[in-house]
Amino acid sequence: MEIRQLRYFVTVAEHLNFTEASKRLYVAQPAISKQIANLEKELGIQLFHRDHHRVQLTKAGAVFFEEVKEILARLDRAIETARDADKGLVGQLEIGFLRSPVRFFMPALIKDFQSAYPDVKVELHPNQTGVILQKLQADELDIGLTISPGLKDDNDFEVHPLLSYPVCVIMNSDHPLSRKESIDFGELRDENFIMLERVEAPHTYDYVISLCEGHGFTPKIVKQTARIESVLLLIESGSGITVLPKYLVEYATPSLQFKDIKGDYQV
Repeated sequence: MEIRQLRYFVTVAEHLNFTEASKRLYVAQPAISKQIANLEKELGIQLFHRDHHRVQLTKAGAVFFEEVKEILARLDRAIETARDADKGLVGQLEIGFLRSPVRFFMPALIKDFQSAYPDVKVELHPNQTGVILQKLQADELDIGLTISPGLKDDNDFEVHPLLSYPVCVIMNSDHPLSRKESIDFGELRDENFIMLERVEAPHTYDYVISLCEGHGFTPKIVKQTARIESVLLLIESGSGITVLPKYLVEYATPSLQFKDIKGDYQV
């Protein structure tokens, strides 16, 4: 039994006329008659009463007609759904993201996306950059929204820049440099650096190291931690300074200063 035979049968049953079915299907009438006869032979039942004047469904044909209509409708829906899935119009979209830098634009972005693609379910996974990159490589995420200088040179990913942030020096408000409007990067050569662990933000970590080395010194890293909140708490306690994107200014407190760096340093 072929899908073609079922479509021929349904078209004839809808019009009860082989000539009209031939016009609708753009298929020669003898070919349709032959396929219907083959279908009846395979099923072992007569589907139509036909004579020179009219065509009618048998009782068995009428029952078969209702069932086959539903089967073909479901098949057509399945084909359409599969094609939409192939185009990304249905299914599930897994998005990994850094909380802070995307909060200003992500709600509107998701709203617009869901308006355009209502059949795509969006799943959100907040995490650190390192975990986002790992999950992208493992195909556990479809998209990663993260701050990561140098990522554009990583051949493992297709990268599309959305925006950039300047890096800044984050320090305790009691720090001698906190009274300056902006800081020359070279002034940090004797500072104690508090860093996010490299595994958490590999490209940002390497970027800060390269900035230090580009200004003639190796940073004195006294502490590394997995959470940005821990980095900022250590700075508030006077343990050192850090260099990170300025979007973190949302964490500002009376005892934290976010100082611009002279020059164009963006992530």
